[in-house]
Amino acid sequence: MRLVNRTYDELQPGDHAELHRLVTPDDLYIFAASSGNYNPMHLPDSDVDGDGRPERIAPGMFVASLISAVLGTQLPGAGTLYRRQVLDFHDRAHAGEELVCRVEVTERLADGVVRLATSVHRVADGAAIVTGEAEVLAPTVKFDRSDIEVPGLVVQRHRHFEALLDRARPLPALPTAVVCPDDPNSLGGAMLAAREGIITPILIGREEAIRAAAAAEALDLAGIEVIDIAGDAAAAARACALVHEGRAAAVMKGHLHTDDLLKPMLDKAAGLRVGRRFTHVFVMDVPGQPEPILVTDAAINIAPDLATKVDICQNAIDLALSLDMEPRVGVLSAVETVNPAIQSSIDAALLSKMADRGQIRGGLVEGPLAMDNAVDLAAARTKGLKGGVAGRANILVVPGLDAGNMLAKQLAFISHAEGAGLVLGARVPVILNSRSDSPMSRLASCAVAALHHAKGQGK
Repeated sequence: MRLVNRTYDELQPGDHAELHRLVTPDDLYIFAASSGNYNPMHLPDSDVDGDGRPERIAPGMFVASLISAVLGTQLPGAGTLYRRQVLDFHDRAHAGEELVCRVEVTERLADGVVRLATSVHRVADGAAIVTGEAEVLAPTVKFDRSDIEVPGLVVQRHRHFEALLDRARPLPALPTAVVCPDDPNSLGGAMLAAREGIITPILIGREEAIRAAAAAEALDLAGIEVIDIAGDAAAAARACALVHEGRAAAVMKGHLHTDDLLKPMLDKAAGLRVGRRFTHVFVMDVPGQPEPILVTDAAINIAPDLATKVDICQNAIDLALSLDMEPRVGVLSAVETVNPAIQSSIDAALLSKMADRGQIRGGLVEGPLAMDNAVDLAAARTKGLKGGVAGRANILVVPGLDAGNMLAKQLAFISHAEGAGLVLGARVPVILNSRSDSPMSRLASCAVAALHHAKGQGK
């Protein structure tokens, strides 16, 4: 960014400058975080007056800060210091509206002080939002530099999950067998999804423990079916039976080990196998990324062979299509070239060729790719990689569970992502949450399952 100021001696009445700015929802979050003003009228998703529509009003002082931006960067520019500002507020600006801020020199006063008329108008209709007058101490030293940089900000907002929830809410509530929801986290997640209309839970487990957990969290179980069964294995087997009976279209993990949940599902007679391997997909909402990132497999297959990786790829592609994504599968390795000493690079090359031959369908598959050139276009171009996946992968197939688990947790705890977890390859989607998952993560997992089920029903 180049900044060139106008010194006091250069300024004349009539000199003017202006700045156009689109107000975004992220602007509202950033202003709330930096100012401490959490008035819900000024947040993107809050409905204070109860009319069913969020107000999304830009704070008055945020709008006024645009005046400061023009004064500090354009006219007079770098070196300007405030002496006085008068503000009159005439209307409200909202997220999604474009504003234009204008300042004009009206008078040069003594001792380097300059008076300017200031205003902010809405571009669409020309309505005045703020008008006023500023007095500033103008710079006396010329400034002309192009090396000004300000660190970028990434808002920890999970807009992709919010969009998935908006798509899932109008769907019929998904009948879901919730296995052993006898602790506050697992029961609370199921009941939250029920309140949002995404699932209709059927609670399976020790009824006394389930009701105790509900009482501890003040959760109302009125109208919720509770099936009293002792033992994790028996509860998981009952969930499989509900699927076969047509009463449940999804299974959700409660307070039990993943192995205990999945073991009855693998039973050849009474389980839920349909031909493919069970594989796990994390749908990650990473702040700053243009779309969700799918990471697979990070929870079930420890050291998958080539045949298992084929199912891992295909299941992830099918899920991405359910979410209306364009599947671009990057098969990860430590390097982006085939190295006979690195088995993951050989598997990646084979998977890529299998996709070319139609053995994996529905999306683009490329590999081997290193993590950097899978998700960063500049890194891909530096390595001379072309095609539709390199630098743009939205499905990351990892070499094994260790790498997948590390990658998913790095995205969650360092990049502030939220993750929705789903097991695929069964007759119905299996919602797999961990005890540390946030309410948004649990809710998003249910939304992903509902969307995947709905797309499967439409085939």
